[in-house]
Amino acid sequence: MFDLVVVGHLAIDSILSPETVVPRHVLGGPPTYVSMAARKLDAKVSVISKVGEDFPEDYVGWLKVNGIDLSGLKIVKNVSTTRFVLTYEGEERQLQLTSRASPITPEDIPDSLESRAIHISPIANELSASVVDKLRTFAETLSLDPQGFMRRFDENGTVFPKDWKDNRILEQVDICKSSLDEIKMVTGLTNLRLAMERIRDYGVKTVIATMGMKGSAMLHEEKICSIPACAPRALLDPTGAGDAFTGAFLAEYVKEKDPVWCMCVGSAMASFVVEGVGPRIFGEKKEVYERASEIYEKDV
Repeated sequence: MFDLVVVGHLAIDSILSPETVVPRHVLGGPPTYVSMAARKLDAKVSVISKVGEDFPEDYVGWLKVNGIDLSGLKIVKNVSTTRFVLTYEGEERQLQLTSRASPITPEDIPDSLESRAIHISPIANELSASVVDKLRTFAETLSLDPQGFMRRFDENGTVFPKDWKDNRILEQVDICKSSLDEIKMVTGLTNLRLAMERIRDYGVKTVIATMGMKGSAMLHEEKICSIPACAPRALLDPTGAGDAFTGAFLAEYVKEKDPVWCMCVGSAMASFVVEGVGPRIFGEKKEVYERASEIYEKDV
């Protein structure tokens, strides 16, 4: 029995910013950030993913050393790992997909899977509704970040937003976490409260909207609460902050903690991740809880 299983593509990210002279190539993808954040809070975590033969053995070793179960990782011959180029200019980010690994299919989900929570987080349309159907049968709590369903790619791999709303998927989800812009796109509504309530109307119990340094909001049991962002010591790279938020939130949620506290822990974990480039800094459990307590007690 795992506390959390993360399903989606591991990736290799090449990060470009005004501060970098040459691209920095780092391990990426939601399974990396979600699982590492949850592990820092003592959750038992597994990843279901597919990569190509070009996926570095060092990355596999690093994940295993950090306690991530990789029994669900498949290395596929004659294909490449999913790779993105991420170009930052101020708060703006442009994504370019340069290669994509094989899709994750229902056959890739082991029939023996048991987990308190399963988080689905595609990045390049690598998951289908049939995968979600199967995962629903194994999860006490099914969580979704729909970002990968909401992307289209031109002939150069440049990523653009696209409209997406799949009732079949949303109706099976207990927790939906997304960015503010994505939630508005899914619903077609510009008012945050109305957009979150529209997602809730599909049967989603908890709706979370993240807004970067403006904090986050949660609709839970008919109530909306706003959570401020924890202040990082430095802001070097926002890549993976939202996924780290999710991993920390779910690690606390499966312990049946107050959902508002879970949000604060998510905010705290995200504030550590942005202090480094790539998945370098997550914060230890004690210091994450300290930052979370500051906003839970003072602001929330």
